Amino acid sequence: MILPKKIMLWLLPLLAIAVLIIVMALGRGGENAMTWQHDEGFVFGTVYSITYQHNEDLQEDIEAELQKVDDEFSMFNEQSTVARINCGDSSVERSPMFREVYDKAMAVNADTYGAFDITVAPLVNAWGFGFKHEQMPTAAQVDSLLKIRSQMDFAAIAKGYGCDVVARLLESKGIENYMVEIGGEVCLRGMNKKQAPWRIGVNKPTDDSLDVQGELQTILSITNTAMATSGNYRNFYYQGGRKYAHTIDPRTGYPVQHELLSATVLAADCATADAYATAFMVLGLDSAKTVLARHPEMQGYLIYTTQDDEYSVWHSPALDDRIIKD
Repeated sequence: MILPKKIMLWLLPLLAIAVLIIVMALGRGGENAMTWQHDEGFVFGTVYSITYQHNEDLQEDIEAELQKVDDEFSMFNEQSTVARINCGDSSVERSPMFREVYDKAMAVNADTYGAFDITVAPLVNAWGFGFKHEQMPTAAQVDSLLKIRSQMDFAAIAKGYGCDVVARLLESKGIENYMVEIGGEVCLRGMNKKQAPWRIGVNKPTDDSLDVQGELQTILSITNTAMATSGNYRNFYYQGGRKYAHTIDPRTGYPVQHELLSATVLAADCATADAYATAFMVLGLDSAKTVLARHPEMQGYLIYTTQDDEYSVWHSPALDDRIIKD
């Protein structure tokens, strides 16, 4: 049947709209059909694991971005910006990346009463957790180091920032579903392969320095956030019958000794989560909760010991519906 010309002219816009809807539907189907990529490797003295939905493997681009972070903040790379500054090289140019992380470190320092301090490296070394030795410093040495600190160490924020850098790369490629994990710090967006929020575990703080047991304290169902954990339960040593934690209070110069065993922080970006988790391990339970109360945009999951040496947990109320196992 041949339609009259006037009817044909009337139907053309409707046909155009129908074709557009079909094309859009096919486009969405194509996105859903995209394959999942998984890249892993070694960076910042630890391992990384990145899962994302994309038709192209981006590992080469990912490692190029991670190398930029290493070139700025690695204490083991003699040519890194921080290593050259620590050696007294006054000609070093501070890049926008360096200034971004430095400014964030200073902001967290101010917000946590000085508990997060990137100049703590000499004290860490003196207590035997850095690059040098395991000989306990004297009180006089601690006092001296407190006064003359000049070296910077970004280890407590660089892994988190590395996660952020990779997340930015993935999002610049239009990737909406991903998990970026570097040494336990994570950035998450969208859904996992099962079209559900990502499930991230928080380890139980046992005296397992080699992480052989890997027992989980809880599992969180989360997305569109970043998460970092800091703890005193793995990095420690015994000397003279006493247990010394790896977290040094930059305000006193001595290892912390309080009830908080593990601090997990969720924040908009992983550098922030990483820095605050470290600061909380210095501050202890009550002060950490005070800081979190000032920041409703962040959530905390804090594991501590009671007077009976039992494990107990405090977490932000906003995590109530995200806890799968506790």
